[in-house]
Amino acid sequence: MTLDATFYAFVGLILFFIVVAYFKVPGILLKSLDSRADQIRDELAEAKRLREEAQHVLAEYQRKRREAEDEAKDIVAAAEREAQSIKEEARQKTKEYVERRTAFSEQKIRQAEAEAVEAVRGAAVDVAVEAARIVLEKKATPAVQSKLFNKSVDEVKSRLN
Repeated sequence: MTLDATFYAFVGLILFFIVVAYFKVPGILLKSLDSRADQIRDELAEAKRLREEAQHVLAEYQRKRREAEDEAKDIVAAAEREAQSIKEEARQKTKEYVERRTAFSEQKIRQAEAEAVEAVRGAAVDVAVEAARIVLEKKATPAVQSKLFNKSVDEVKSRLN
């Protein structure tokens, strides 16, 4: 039997397996693969936990955002109601001011009318008195003038009392 290269390769392969088995390389490899698998499993579990935590945080922020939007809507609605109230109050105050100013103006107009009527009456009385005086001076005798004067003085006294 001749020993060729195939035989030596076969013997080398057998020796390689024996050396590998002697140094427990398969156990070391399995242990290494198991530790790597455990590490990957732990990383996957951590990733899953982080994902769930991120989803929880996302849900919490979405809830807070909705609450903030609702609160903002409430604030805007309250501001609109307050603005409407202020507008209505201003409209009412303006209306009351116009009514007061109108009443005050009407009162001043009535007062001016009354003063004008009194002035016209006074002027008419003065004119009438002057006309009567002129007529009486021309047509009345001194005795009649004295009698009319006394009668007028008595009338004024009776009106003053």
